[in-house]
Amino acid sequence: MVSFLFITDLDNTLVGDDRALETLNQKLDRHRSEYGTKVVYATGRSRLLYKQLAQEKSLLPPDALITSVGTEIYFNPTDEKADPQWMQILSQGWDRDEVCAIAGHFADLVLQPSYEQNSFKVSYYLSEQAAIEVLPRLESTLSKNGLQAKIVYSGGRDLDVLPRQGDKGLAVQFLRQKLEIVAQQTVVCGDSGNDIALLQGEERGIIVGNARPELRQWYQQNQTDYRYFAQTHYANGILEGLQYFNFLE
Repeated sequence: MVSFLFITDLDNTLVGDDRALETLNQKLDRHRSEYGTKVVYATGRSRLLYKQLAQEKSLLPPDALITSVGTEIYFNPTDEKADPQWMQILSQGWDRDEVCAIAGHFADLVLQPSYEQNSFKVSYYLSEQAAIEVLPRLESTLSKNGLQAKIVYSGGRDLDVLPRQGDKGLAVQFLRQKLEIVAQQTVVCGDSGNDIALLQGEERGIIVGNARPELRQWYQQNQTDYRYFAQTHYANGILEGLQYFNFLE
């Protein structure tokens, strides 16, 4: 047993089965105490909604926190301000006002509440039916206007427009380099479309058995020996994957 960097999405990945979460927490907490393993949450939630979830569920205190689909990194989870170096990286080529102006021409896009918005993320609701037509048009329009932006659609309703340098996966790369932990000693876990970026690198990847269709399809097209699709759901699926990769017994 050696230390590793454990990074997981929260909703419907780590969280979803309270009993399984308790079992996984006990094993991770013991491993962190004995070997120095680090626990990081990478969530689509804003910092505010993360705090609400942490009050509702028994989450281990994280060693670092990635929120808002990778657009905010907190190396000290108690900090109120996100890492300034990461924000500087995200700001390159990003024009939030122009993104909002372009998206405003698409009637099917419904702006999410203010607490889901930040300087480097513009979030909308978009139905699965409308997404088929809207996503390619929006992507094309942003590109034609020279905007350094990317679109992340997940869960059949959540659309995030982010800086080109911003997503969960790139945030993990930045965090890994800061912590000086190699990909082979890092495991990432997810369940939906906004976790595809999280799973695209060379880190060991765990996809829980209850994964959304968009992630299932991506996995089928991108299978490697360092990605594992669990049979079981939520925290049970994570534990299954950690045992498969020999991070936990």
